[in-house]
Amino acid sequence: MTEITEYITNDFRAIDSQESISTVQAFFDGSHFSHFPIIEEGIYIGSIAAEDIETFDPEKKVNDYRFTLEGFFARTNTIWLDVLEVFAKNHTNLIPVLDENNVYVGYYEIEDILKFFHETPFLKEPGAIIVVKKPILDYSMSQITQIVESNNGKLLGLFISEADVESVEVTLKITLGAMNEIIQTFRRYDYEIISEHQEDSYISNLKERSDYLDKYLNI
Repeated sequence: MTEITEYITNDFRAIDSQESISTVQAFFDGSHFSHFPIIEEGIYIGSIAAEDIETFDPEKKVNDYRFTLEGFFARTNTIWLDVLEVFAKNHTNLIPVLDENNVYVGYYEIEDILKFFHETPFLKEPGAIIVVKKPILDYSMSQITQIVESNNGKLLGLFISEADVESVEVTLKITLGAMNEIIQTFRRYDYEIISEHQEDSYISNLKERSDYLDKYLNI
């Protein structure tokens, strides 16, 4: 699989802190970036936001507004999941990449990282998706894994897809294994099944009983 660092790009050079605001405004007008990195003598000092720069005085320099710069970044050894987290937390479509000495080396674009994500087995390999829900104090990742594997299933991946103060929803991708048995085992351990599955005998039985009741009431 491709290494994530292969997606580091320098298609556009970083903006120097001594650049004029008017020049940077023109740059953003012709680009799709939500932010762009600012450097000072090769060292990253923060990212400037496209929304902010619209209100800045064109006659001033970037350095005059350094207090508005946002300091998010990834390192060259940051794993792709953590890179995705930086994108999400900062509502950005571009992340500067620094080496261990804080020297700016380039940037990631969200489109490229999503392409990388699409090449992971979680998305690329065939399998079934199950979404389960449980109170936040009761769920266990190790228990979820055990339930799948005890029914001869193999996990391609799982993540918390939704959470609040009361409960969490966990999305799993499973290959192999008896799907109905996996689903029923989750229920026995008090997990709510959020996703719908043709193999779910519990739902099938409910439907059969409902159909029978309707037929009986219509006699």
